[in-house]
Amino acid sequence: MRIVKRLHLFMLQTFLPLFAMTFLIVLFIVLMQFLWKYIDQLVGKGLGFNVIGELFFYAALSMVPMALPLAILLASLMTFGNLGEKFELTAMKASGISLLRVMAPLMVVVGILAVAAFFFQNNVLPTAQVKMWTLMFSVRQKSPEVEIPENVFYDQIPGYNLLVKEKNKETGMLYDVMIYDVNHGDNVTILVSDSARLAMTSDMSHLYLHLYEGEQFENLREQRTNDRNVPFRRENFFDKQILIPFDANFNRLDEQGMRDQYVGKNIVQLNHSIDSIGRRVDSIGLIFSRDLLRDASSVLPKPVFPIDEGASEADNEYTRRRIEQEQARNVEMAEATRDFSVDSLLDAMAPADAALLVSRALGMSRDHQNMNEFRSLTVEDEKKSIRRHEIELIKKYTLSVACIIFFFIGAPLGAIIRKGGLGTPLVVSIFLFLIYYVFDNTGYKLARDGRWPVWAGIWLSTMVLAPLGAYVTWKAMNDSSVFDSDRYRNFFRTVLGLRSARHVPLKEVIIRDIDGVRAEKMLSVVSARCEEVWRHLSAPRNPLKSYFRYFVDGVDTRVIHRVADEINRTVGYLSDSRDPHVVLKLSEIPVIRVLWVYSPAPRRWMGYAMLPLVPLSVPLWLYGQRCLRNLRRDLQKTRTVCGELMEILK
Repeated sequence: MRIVKRLHLFMLQTFLPLFAMTFLIVLFIVLMQFLWKYIDQLVGKGLGFNVIGELFFYAALSMVPMALPLAILLASLMTFGNLGEKFELTAMKASGISLLRVMAPLMVVVGILAVAAFFFQNNVLPTAQVKMWTLMFSVRQKSPEVEIPENVFYDQIPGYNLLVKEKNKETGMLYDVMIYDVNHGDNVTILVSDSARLAMTSDMSHLYLHLYEGEQFENLREQRTNDRNVPFRRENFFDKQILIPFDANFNRLDEQGMRDQYVGKNIVQLNHSIDSIGRRVDSIGLIFSRDLLRDASSVLPKPVFPIDEGASEADNEYTRRRIEQEQARNVEMAEATRDFSVDSLLDAMAPADAALLVSRALGMSRDHQNMNEFRSLTVEDEKKSIRRHEIELIKKYTLSVACIIFFFIGAPLGAIIRKGGLGTPLVVSIFLFLIYYVFDNTGYKLARDGRWPVWAGIWLSTMVLAPLGAYVTWKAMNDSSVFDSDRYRNFFRTVLGLRSARHVPLKEVIIRDIDGVRAEKMLSVVSARCEEVWRHLSAPRNPLKSYFRYFVDGVDTRVIHRVADEINRTVGYLSDSRDPHVVLKLSEIPVIRVLWVYSPAPRRWMGYAMLPLVPLSVPLWLYGQRCLRNLRRDLQKTRTVCGELMEILK
């Protein structure tokens, strides 16, 4: 028990510092991404360090849902990767401690983090997002600092365009100044001066512009199309002062407007808003359906009218009577107009009256179309608001689940990879997080646009990564080699039917010499087996002869298995030979593989079913013929090499 307690303490001392470091690093990276995204809205506004610091603080809190799962994934990968690389994990397993028992203290820590993440999402994050977005909108509305460049029109002062040819940075004087006052539309006032000085008033609400030696040009009224001459006024001045409204103060907006949005609500408020908006949508649909029933232009053979379950019995009874009346009226109108011809009515009218009637009918149709489109847009906006609230409600739980899933991916994966440090774990973490982010963002957009149900879109990333976490945990518990490159290489060679060469090294130390008589007997058995299979492939009813035999009969793979096992057993025995000629000759024996294309249909009925599928079965047949011919050549080559080995042994 004391060993287990020390083990728990050791795992906590290993994981917690790595988690704190990776969380701060990831949070800094995502915060820099936030800064890069909104840098153009912050630069040139003259904001104080307190405002920028407050904005970054709330932005950092808002980025926690993105940084926390990635930090848990990276920290767990590094922790178990370091343990595997230093063989500490191997020593723990050798002591009889299972992987889950090693992970137990960290599972408790991650569980606590998941619970804390839920309360953070529900209580802290809405307040942080309200303050952050309120601050962002306040920054956007703040006027930029007045920094007029040279030889460029400056339009950041509302209602004015300024052109300055030269500036004196030491004295603040502006030279060759041209000002366009565009506050009155096309009636532009132009001021030109040799020099000027620009300053802010003490209350930071106006710009004070002092002009020297210039003139002012202004039209007394706007020029009309048929005007040849427009009265204007021209003024020369030696000293002129202008006061321009320009609020340079930082004014915070009210947070109440952002609190009413879905990002500023907790679970209770979100549920209340969803119920309220749902009732409003139902009431709007009830009103629209009643209007459609009362509208004579929207006659339906069988009008469908929703019954509001929340309404009183009297209202529902009124609705039922209206349905019965409208159905009866529709039936009467349909019977009365069954043999009615609109064309005959229009032909009987005067051309002007018929055109006027058609024009009025088209106008009424357009009006009804526009009205119905407006109603559908109104309902769609309300449904979109419901989806936004439902998305934010489900997100309160997804962060906690993501933390648990990423831990059960990172810890077993680190135990399998056995690579510590920041190299391999960082690459694997970024790759997995990109998969998570792509699926999460895709599901969010599908749910937001109403193409998928909200629960399916928001839980999409979880449903994708949860099986991966279960798979790598199971593999790590069974000490499976998930990342064995030779295993995957042999698998694809087997599937694709690729041939591989045999490599038999010359041993420096041989404990037991081979027996020549036994070796010759084993070689003769291998040669006989190869001849048996070769004759089977050369028989009249072999799969190389016809398309039908290939799919219906195929090759008896059990015989090939016996040949391959006999060859491997013989090569393994003869590899202990001290004669280098024998060892080199063993490398010439081909590797016999049992491929699935030798018998593509395990049952005869499957072969009969595959015969008509000519577009798919013909390429498979051609590929199988090639593999079977290679098998015949390999068998013939094996027989030849066995004969040469027997000559060498004699």
